[in-house]
Amino acid sequence: MEKIPSGACKTLHLVRHAQGMHNLESEKSRDPLTSFEFFDAQLSSQGWQQVRQKRKDVCANGLLKRIELVITSPMSRTLQTAVGIFHGEDQPELSDVTSYEEGNGRISDNDQQPTFNRPPIIALEVCRERLIENEDDILWEANKREPFGDVLARGMKFIN
Repeated sequence: MEKIPSGACKTLHLVRHAQGMHNLESEKSRDPLTSFEFFDAQLSSQGWQQVRQKRKDVCANGLLKRIELVITSPMSRTLQTAVGIFHGEDQPELSDVTSYEEGNGRISDNDQQPTFNRPPIIALEVCRERLIENEDDILWEANKREPFGDVLARGMKFIN
């Protein structure tokens, strides 16, 4: 077997979203996955604490500097987790980021390399936990969840 050159490989890190309001509901012995109220749940206060801690961890261990791309579901809790961890508060304001020229990662005003990393975040529908294909949620059923096989098939489609 041939050795793969080190530059030809990418490392994939999987991060589950932080605690959401739907997780709190499930602790009350309710099934939030069948409740429209919790379909697109926000992060809980504990979830935000988890995000801040994970942000500190990825900054402290140098991982943030090596992240090239963040791919997430368009669900609120996953977007909040991704933005909180990878675009956290300890970096310059968003206006500083928007001054970058597309493609070269340099600050257009003085052409210096940035000292921080804000990897692009892409939200893909195929990453959604439960796929809803219509804004009016005509496919959502309170007592039926998407079969595991369908979730697996979406995952394989995404990887391929």
